Amino acid sequence: MSRGVPPPAFLGAEAVAEHFPPASRLVPALEAALADFSRGPEGGVVQPVRTVVPVQKYSGFLGVMPAYSEKDDALTTKLVTFYEHLKDPSVPSHQATVLLLDPSNGILKAVMDGSVITAKRTAAVSAIATKLLMATNSEVLCILGAGVQARSHYEIFMELFSFKEVRVWNRSKENAEKFARSVAGPIEVCPTVREAVTGADVIVTVTMATKPILHGEWVKPGAHINAVGASRPDWRELDDDVMRNSVLYVDSREAAMRESGDVILSGAKIFAELGEVLLGMKPALREETTVFKSLGMAIEDTVTAKMVFDSWLAGSRKEEV
Repeated sequence: MSRGVPPPAFLGAEAVAEHFPPASRLVPALEAALADFSRGPEGGVVQPVRTVVPVQKYSGFLGVMPAYSEKDDALTTKLVTFYEHLKDPSVPSHQATVLLLDPSNGILKAVMDGSVITAKRTAAVSAIATKLLMATNSEVLCILGAGVQARSHYEIFMELFSFKEVRVWNRSKENAEKFARSVAGPIEVCPTVREAVTGADVIVTVTMATKPILHGEWVKPGAHINAVGASRPDWRELDDDVMRNSVLYVDSREAAMRESGDVILSGAKIFAELGEVLLGMKPALREETTVFKSLGMAIEDTVTAKMVFDSWLAGSRKEEV
């Protein structure tokens, strides 16, 4: 580091988890960030669409996600990698690091594990969409996928909502059963996607699929779907029937039209950004079948990382005293 500039703090996964804000604080902060983003320049959020660098030799991708929040006075960039078909199952398919900088002078304040932040803030935004869009009498939750995002979604959905039945499906039945055993509540492991989603009120897709796995003919009218996987323009989780016969909400119009294969290839029309609903600019159509296409936004990382760092810093100062 330059002379007189303190070295950045390093917060590994354990420290990030220890200082991660509870849902009662995280959800309102993310709602405010989504609304600020949808306000445009008046919201004080500066966030370009992520840059993605293909690493074709190894079937991988590097994403770079910078953002600045004027309201939070926070500046970050996240580096996130995604590698398909890893030969070593002990290596996560997704890995992330968040760099937190001082917006007043550009000094690097912290290097933070970004995987915990990504998993939990993504699930929290899905929970926001679900709170706004699911039918009021929703009882059945279905999760397609059994990885890190499945767990983070299960945890916050069980905390915030009162589902009477939870189902899970995964391409690997073994992994689905392992996931079901690892969580606190009862989960039904379903052998097929069709059986898992039939009659479900809320569906969460958190898979590695590149071609549609969820078909519209299986979806209950009035259901709400959080589509989290398939973050490339040629990847799909949902078929055309789902996309064209649902009211489509997104986190960012610009990102959805550039990055989401579900949106681009189906030709589905975007009804609203989630932030527009939170601002009262567009309605939440609970009575309709709805899809929230989540691509994840850098501003979500910025707000979350700042909260984690502030908690860590407060704890460090107490220890010094």
